[in-house]
Amino acid sequence: MVELDRTIFLFLNSLHTPLLDRVMWVLSMRSVWIPFYVLIIWLLASIYGKRVWIPLVLVPVLVLLTDQGSNLLKNLVERPRPCHEPALAGMVHTVKGYCGGMYGFVSGHAANTFGLAAFTIPLLRRRWFTLTVIIWATAVSYSRIYLGVHYPGDILGGALLGLVSGSVLAWTAMKLDKSIK
Repeated sequence: MVELDRTIFLFLNSLHTPLLDRVMWVLSMRSVWIPFYVLIIWLLASIYGKRVWIPLVLVPVLVLLTDQGSNLLKNLVERPRPCHEPALAGMVHTVKGYCGGMYGFVSGHAANTFGLAAFTIPLLRRRWFTLTVIIWATAVSYSRIYLGVHYPGDILGGALLGLVSGSVLAWTAMKLDKSIK
C-alpha cells in the first residue's frame, strides 16, 4: 500500500505547470475561502432564521474535531510528508519551497473541507450547493498533493476524519432542532 501511495503521489505531483503552481497555492490558502464561509452562514441563516445558532455553535466543535484530530493523528502516526521523505529527495515538486510540518497523515485541509461538506450538505439540502462543496473539498485536497505536502493516503484519511466528524455533528444539529429534516 505504501508503494502504491507513493506511485500515485509521484504521478499526480508531476502534473505541474507555472499557472497551476499559482492556482494550487491559492486553493490551499484558508483565508481565500472566507467569502465562501460567509455564504454558508448566510444560507444557514436564510433557512433556519433564529434557529441558526444550532449549526453555528457546532461549527467550532467541527473545527476542533477535524483540525486538532488531524494534528493528533499526525503526531501519533509520524508519517513524513512526501517533501520530507529522504527516499523521494529530488522527485517532489513543491511551490515556493513550502513543505509544512514534518508529518502528513492525516491531511488537516482534507479533514476540514470534507468535514464542512458533510456537515452542511444535509443542513442546506441544495443540489447546487452539494456539488459546489464537494468540488471545493476535492480541489483543496488535491492541491495538497500537487504542492508536495501530502500523499493520497493522507488525503483519504483526512477526508474520512472530516466525513465522520461532519456527519455526526449534522446528525446532532438535526436532533437538537427537530425542524431540520
